[in-house]
Amino acid sequence: MTFCSVSAPVDGRDGSRMSEDGKDREMAAASEEEALEVLRARGKRITAQRSLLLEVIRESHGHLDADEIYQRMRSKDPRISLSTVYRNLNLLKELGLVSELHLDQEHHHYELREETDHYHLICSSCERVFEFESPLATQMTTEVEEKQGFLTERTHIDLVGLCSECRAKRR
Repeated sequence: MTFCSVSAPVDGRDGSRMSEDGKDREMAAASEEEALEVLRARGKRITAQRSLLLEVIRESHGHLDADEIYQRMRSKDPRISLSTVYRNLNLLKELGLVSELHLDQEHHHYELREETDHYHLICSSCERVFEFESPLATQMTTEVEEKQGFLTERTHIDLVGLCSECRAKRR
């Protein structure tokens, strides 16, 4: 099992994300460029608002809700409206460029869609989100497909519990 990164609390108080190997920044930049290419290929305009939305999500490395995205976009362009944010998030989601995550909360969070599956550990105390990859998920998917004849399009795994820091505080 590989732990890729950790984001700040999903309510957006920080929104930064760390990586053990430093590859997240490269992947996010590539994802943003790929998103722009998809928009062009689908005949959608590359508007300043869409570019800014992708930039904000890339810089935060995902896991932001629409309101936090809106606040960050407004700090860069005060003319942005919340309806513009929602409209563009919906478009990017429909085009498969942005993933909408529920992360064990009532409101949705967004991140750039990545080529490789990754999964989330969600701390129920501090609300940080840790991303991880696991060959076990791939093995499980392969086994289910073979035994059930099921074609998996996407795998979504969220594990909710206490991170090591919160566990240490409770001791």
